[in-house]
Amino acid sequence: MRRRSPRVADPVGAEPATEPGAPSGPGAGPAGAGTGPADPAGFAGWVRPHLPAMARLAARLAPAADRDDVVQEALVRAWTKRRLYDPGRGTPAAWLLAITADQAGKARRRSAAASRPTPVEPPPPASGSDPDLARAVAALSARQRLAVDCFYYAGLTVAQTAAVMGCSEGTVKSTLSDARARLRPLLEVSP
Repeated sequence: MRRRSPRVADPVGAEPATEPGAPSGPGAGPAGAGTGPADPAGFAGWVRPHLPAMARLAARLAPAADRDDVVQEALVRAWTKRRLYDPGRGTPAAWLLAITADQAGKARRRSAAASRPTPVEPPPPASGSDPDLARAVAALSARQRLAVDCFYYAGLTVAQTAAVMGCSEGTVKSTLSDARARLRPLLEVSP
């Protein structure tokens, strides 16, 4: 079954109320130039290039939840917090993917709470992927899995993965190295 990419729409349906004395109009807010997340008219265009990566990450981190629901919740959260985006602290992709990872974690916890007796299953392997690799990745710690999912499956850079994980780039590199070291014996072919 092929999934559609979620549509980006104004999740609130109206322009937000501004605080007294706050700058308003296109370009107001930290993104500037009227094309960033602070511009209600430009928000959809600002997030659109990042939707595929958000969907991939949501599917990897919360397999029991509906990927599109997780992405939509992330978009609503990004919409409500759009004035907090600071381009000096990271790229739009890293900011949006960090929100997506947070929402996927919430969805995973809700799913786990709803079905306490059964353990959360590892994400299903992507079409055409190796089931042995999927089992090996599922054996990693949660932090290692998040790093592997972000870097290898979602195609993020080390810097973007660090932003999603809330740690330094060196920690991401170390975590990925530890994950590869743990995966190596699990994936070795015996003669």
